[in-house]
Amino acid sequence: MLLTPGPTAVPEFVRNAMSKQTIHHRTKEFELLFKDTKDMLLKLLNMPECVIFASSGTGAMEACVASFCQSKALVINSGKFGERFAKICVALDKPYVEIINDWDTAVCVDEIKQTILAHKDIDSVFVQVCESAGGLRHPAEGIAKAVKNIDKNIVVVADGITAVGVESIDTTYIDALIAGSQKALMLPPGLSVVGLSRQAVKTLESCSAGYYLNIKAELDKQRQNTTAYTAPTTLILGLQAVLRAMSDIGFDTIYRQTKNRAKATRDSLSALGLQIYPKTPADAMTTIYHERSNDIRAMLKNNFDINIAGGQDHLAGKIFRINHMGFVRDYEAVWVVNAIEICLDKLGLRQFDGTANKIYAKGLL
Repeated sequence: MLLTPGPTAVPEFVRNAMSKQTIHHRTKEFELLFKDTKDMLLKLLNMPECVIFASSGTGAMEACVASFCQSKALVINSGKFGERFAKICVALDKPYVEIINDWDTAVCVDEIKQTILAHKDIDSVFVQVCESAGGLRHPAEGIAKAVKNIDKNIVVVADGITAVGVESIDTTYIDALIAGSQKALMLPPGLSVVGLSRQAVKTLESCSAGYYLNIKAELDKQRQNTTAYTAPTTLILGLQAVLRAMSDIGFDTIYRQTKNRAKATRDSLSALGLQIYPKTPADAMTTIYHERSNDIRAMLKNNFDINIAGGQDHLAGKIFRINHMGFVRDYEAVWVVNAIEICLDKLGLRQFDGTANKIYAKGLL
């Protein structure tokens, strides 16, 4: 059972869709496929425009830094992926200022306001909606609104790679929203998306940047239902199948189910005496701080065929992360929390009494 927060499990109906004969990307057939997929994608993103790249999410992050930072960027760093925006700025020789917090701590909106007022040349802000290194939720929507109240021309870029398809994101003040295929979209890695506001599109008119990862070049082509370069046709076939399934279920229904599953999981593990790591947990995953995280993860994989993720850098061996993105079933989530309780018993940390299962079931009532 693959329950890492990316890559997520790929459902059988998606694998079947991608097993079809590959089509040529310069055909009317592909244009129809692309238009249908893009129309559904825009509804998911709740944005007027978007582009698709044949890249991981990092490619979309780099494209956004290249295109939208012309003067100075403000980077929010509460984890590995906020840190990545800063590294991209360095690689592209873009001036930036950074707000750094512990990986369990979301950024304060007031600190962002103070930083922008102190650096008048900031023209772009980069923040994660969900910082998956620790599983925390930044107040991305509040940040975007506060930024626009100071200067409506500052471009706000939100990395929603582990948030899009998980929860409803208010994009009223967000200019670019990034998504990735291997998260809630339940596809293999290799495809990224950037949703764009009207202001972002206007900004692109004067700041086209990059060659392959050029947002403006792709937007011009994708408005014609094609791509600037070779399209990832198989992944787009899979994306079409995913979005049709999500549309049939209803995005709001998926968001509600995911939220309930995340809360029930957190409540179950808290009842076992385990510590939820982030101060503001995101619904994409449950992150637990425990000194014996590696032992728990190894036992889950070897004894119960459950694969969950650990931590990185200073959190290696200190946390474990359980995915809630995609079509995870309640019986699967119950199996995980129950197995964790058994692991705690086998490790001599807590006697098994079925608490996790009971609490999770109560959360479904």
